[in-house]
Amino acid sequence: MTSYVEYETKQSFPFDGNALLDLVAEAVLDSENCPYEAVVNLLLTDDDGIREYNKNYRGIDSGTDVLSFPNLQFETPGDFSGVEEQTADCFDPDSGELVLGDIILNADRVKEQAAEYGHSERREFAFLLAHSLYHLCGYDHMEPEEAAVMEKKQEAVLQALSITREE
Repeated sequence: MTSYVEYETKQSFPFDGNALLDLVAEAVLDSENCPYEAVVNLLLTDDDGIREYNKNYRGIDSGTDVLSFPNLQFETPGDFSGVEEQTADCFDPDSGELVLGDIILNADRVKEQAAEYGHSERREFAFLLAHSLYHLCGYDHMEPEEAAVMEKKQEAVLQALSITREE
């Protein structure tokens, strides 16, 4: 697992965001039986930054907590069997790793939501990463059934990592 983290915010956290991304990404990819070494890019921004990205890329002029930009098209969520038939854009030409996609995380919302839900910033950060990583693996939550599947997977990964609401 390779991850790249870029900061567009002065917000800081009492934990290593890159290490947490690697930990959560490995757990998500293991839970999905991903047969490849993978690359994920994470951009940490603030309320204004994510609003601008949301407006430019999704046509929605409002803030959010996290945005996901998958690099792969899945016929079935989490099914990596057809990945090699997709374009060469799916694999990093230098490392051979599967490029899963990009995550943009709103650091302001991490802090706000952690306080609102009464758990640690680390837990909120990890939750949003898990949520976004499942999007990068083809999952969505537009329909109630899809949302239930995604929520169950997110919670299982966080529980397996002992990243709970009580921490």
